[in-house]
Amino acid sequence: MLNRLYHECPREQRALLVVHGLYGSARNWGVICKRLSDERPIIAVDQRNHGDSPWFATHGYEDMAHDLADVIQAHGAPVDVLGHSMGGKAAMVLALRHPELVNRMIVADIAPVTYGHDQSQYIQAMQALDLSKIEKRSQAMDALGAFIDDPTLRSFFTQSLDIKGKRWKLNLDVLRQDMDKILGFPEISGPFAGDVLFLSGANSHYVQTEHRPLIKAKFPNARFAKIPGAGHWLHAEKPREFEATVRAYLAQA
Repeated sequence: MLNRLYHECPREQRALLVVHGLYGSARNWGVICKRLSDERPIIAVDQRNHGDSPWFATHGYEDMAHDLADVIQAHGAPVDVLGHSMGGKAAMVLALRHPELVNRMIVADIAPVTYGHDQSQYIQAMQALDLSKIEKRSQAMDALGAFIDDPTLRSFFTQSLDIKGKRWKLNLDVLRQDMDKILGFPEISGPFAGDVLFLSGANSHYVQTEHRPLIKAKFPNARFAKIPGAGHWLHAEKPREFEATVRAYLAQA
């Protein structure tokens, strides 16, 4: 079973399952989850090969969807689902494979398509660090500066660093091995008939206009919205606007 962080709510509302993206964890979503938990219980997961969840020899979307299905069945179905990037793809496969487990869904800045960019350079950067010499997170951030210019990304990656254990809380070898699967999207027939909001950053290029016919074929009740001034990390760049949009969508009857 995946590692889960629960945010309890006194109200008897449907739970929201939050699914992070590549190289992330449930902890990355802590502030947003805590704030949203004033209206509904929140279940945030560490996906396989991330955070404090078990490591496996594979990292495909069918695997991830099965993991999420186990979490929902243990909690009680159906739930609402919010997934960002890789987590959004996992959520989409979950909804397509197990529609009875998903009430409605928010897919944050990702489409059910194969992307051409590669994320393996970040794995190479993390594996290049000599963790035996790292005593503080700031040292790791400085060392990653030789490979990664963006300080925001360096800060994000080091959140998955176990300083005391001298290890990354990421199964980097398997993530590298299955990067083609992570960038792709499996062939699945049949649509998900529930409501879906595709929420994108206005400055992001992950969800294009030309993706919409495919999205509507798989998710006929899909709606689209953008957060001005935000890129791919829309929940971190514009957290209040992101939270307000999620609240408004989930509040609809």
